[in-house]
Amino acid sequence: MSIRAPAIDALLKRRKLTALEMLPWLLIVFVYFEMPTYLPFGNQIIVMIIFALSLDLVVGYAGVVTLGHAAFFGAGAYIAGLIAVAGWNEPISTLLLAGVGAAALGALTGAVILRATGLGLLMLGMVVGLILTQLANRFSWLTGGFDGLRGVNFDPLLGKFDFDIFGRTAYCYSAVVLLLIWIFARLLINAPFGQSLAGIRENADRMEAIGTPVWRRKLLAFTLSAGIAGLAGGLATESAGFVSLSVLSLELSGAILVMLVLGGVGRIYGAFVGVPLYMIAQDTISKGDPVYWNFWIGAILLLVVLFAKGGVLGIYDVVVRFSSRRAATWGRG
Repeated sequence: MSIRAPAIDALLKRRKLTALEMLPWLLIVFVYFEMPTYLPFGNQIIVMIIFALSLDLVVGYAGVVTLGHAAFFGAGAYIAGLIAVAGWNEPISTLLLAGVGAAALGALTGAVILRATGLGLLMLGMVVGLILTQLANRFSWLTGGFDGLRGVNFDPLLGKFDFDIFGRTAYCYSAVVLLLIWIFARLLINAPFGQSLAGIRENADRMEAIGTPVWRRKLLAFTLSAGIAGLAGGLATESAGFVSLSVLSLELSGAILVMLVLGGVGRIYGAFVGVPLYMIAQDTISKGDPVYWNFWIGAILLLVVLFAKGGVLGIYDVVVRFSSRRAATWGRG
């Protein structure tokens, strides 16, 4: 017991909440009360944070780099939309079905693509997204094709709260879903399963040698990640009342990976930092320079990658370490 105690103490310490962890939730509440005109945009940010969290589970913790994660976001979006068009309009059960459907797709595709590594893994991930995009376009009588899936309507949330044009219900709904997913993700990554994923990311061969079922752990992480991405896609459909082929696009897969890298990969709060920064910068710069805004976004990302190892949160770590060293130096003085 004495040998295991330090490891157990470390796990318990990681599970404790800090005051800084409350900041994102305080900001969410602040925006709702003080910036009501930005609630639709705020809802989009929250949905993308959920999507980025799902990607971080496989990229940051399991070390599985993929460029096709929009496949699961889009699957959730289309499942929610098709269920609504078919006549079932209750939002919570529809959202759960979107998550379950995307998780099932993740399990099926993950069983194939996770047997590859490196460039092969990247290519297979992209192929999944491309196949789903073509299927959605091919069966346009069902999905709407390039014109998008229309006629998507949902009943009031809990029978009381309509999805109004001001975005109040959608914003609160998405915030609650984000909170539940954050709690789940935080518990997962600080549990032995999450720690084993970190070990697999660092050295899969060594983890295999000590008896860890590496492939099964990766597949489970991939399935959970796909399910969370499907929940994000379902929320996007319920908020917008519309689904288009863009939810399956390679561009979306690349954008969400960029957002995650900007905030910090392999840290649960990287999504909370990278997504708002990217989307706010994109919105602001595109208004000032609607033609070349991509250039400025690229320049910002280039600077972050070159000079901020670990993303924006990496800068925060450097500042904290520097402050701690200075404080220790002053204390000795």
